[in-house]
Amino acid sequence: MPGTALPSRSNPYVAVLRTPGALRFSAAGALARLPMSMVGIGAVLMVQGLYGSYAMAGRVAAVLGLAQAFLAPQIARWVDRHGQRTVLLPALVVTAVGLGGLVTAAVLGAPEWVLWPFAAVAGGSQGSYGSMVRARWNGVLDDPRRLHTAYSLESSIDELVYIVGPVLATTLATAVAAPSGLVVAGFAAVVGGLLFVVQRATEPAVVVPETEERRRPVVLVPGMPALVLVFVAMGVIFGSMEVVTVAFAEELGSKGASGLVLAVFALGSMIAGLVYGARTFTSPAVRRFVIGMVALAPGVSLFLLAHSLWVLAGVMFVAGLAIAPTVITGNGLVQEMVGRHQLTEALTWVGTSIGIGASLGASLAGLRVDQAGADAGFLVPVVAAWFAALTTLAASRTLHRQAAARS
Repeated sequence: MPGTALPSRSNPYVAVLRTPGALRFSAAGALARLPMSMVGIGAVLMVQGLYGSYAMAGRVAAVLGLAQAFLAPQIARWVDRHGQRTVLLPALVVTAVGLGGLVTAAVLGAPEWVLWPFAAVAGGSQGSYGSMVRARWNGVLDDPRRLHTAYSLESSIDELVYIVGPVLATTLATAVAAPSGLVVAGFAAVVGGLLFVVQRATEPAVVVPETEERRRPVVLVPGMPALVLVFVAMGVIFGSMEVVTVAFAEELGSKGASGLVLAVFALGSMIAGLVYGARTFTSPAVRRFVIGMVALAPGVSLFLLAHSLWVLAGVMFVAGLAIAPTVITGNGLVQEMVGRHQLTEALTWVGTSIGIGASLGASLAGLRVDQAGADAGFLVPVVAAWFAALTTLAASRTLHRQAAARS
């Protein structure tokens, strides 16, 4: 993928952040996104700490995560139709009530069934601030090269959130109090969300589409079903690697090092995303997306060669180099394939698909680890990576036609 440095006298990331209002909405969006890496593990740590049951903790966290995965696209559709402020302000109130109720019920020792509706309300009302931020970038930038850099910046922020969030939630829950990780996550969600929605100058305008376009869900746009499958498979890689890495480290007697190994995975992805975003490309997004997915498959296959944590960390760093560039290109490709009136919904499907895949991957990997050990668990991300690569290759012509039709 040949590329050349962006023609800017300064760092390309500094250049896009100098866009009026960009630094403010990107920073607020980063704070609002922090809970997406804290709420799940925060709920697990709180419930386990207060009730002493990992099984119960897993069920509550699953309700929370699945509610967010299935309702986030609907929130995004409302945002596209009515505007960010109109939808997100009441959603923030619902999120605060859900998280507050979940913490209160757990602290009071309420039965498990009482925690479930609060978890569903808290998860289902959060939305996807990553897609909201990217929609704002799409509105304030009209240069595809600068938009590519902005999307790369946001993907790197996503990776940073997943490095910082779990560590912060774990530290708070273990060193302060069991519910404190979830409390801080809720505070970040409300404060970050408010700081984001009050910025009216950069809020994308609502685009009224033609009647025929409006009736078709974005997930049925030609090429989108294939992209959803690809990103579900990518989520399976993420979710399964979390479980398998912990199991692998525990088998080697170093369970505490699993978090560091996973951080290396995210670090490789973040570095690659920043480098990738600092360059501009003349090749079509579809071609780069195909190359990225095809490169990811053999990279993930290297997990099968890991025989120590050091080797696993090195392999995960290498595999991580293909993650962020592929997600960045995927978001850019989605932007090319859909109309502006569906952009937030379409971008949300990327994150939602990854979230659903992560839940599925964690479950499948857990089963394989219980049956045959951590080495067998590595097969789950490997199969998912090759499935994603083959699906991308099979759908490449459809993706190219749809992107060309919208240009």
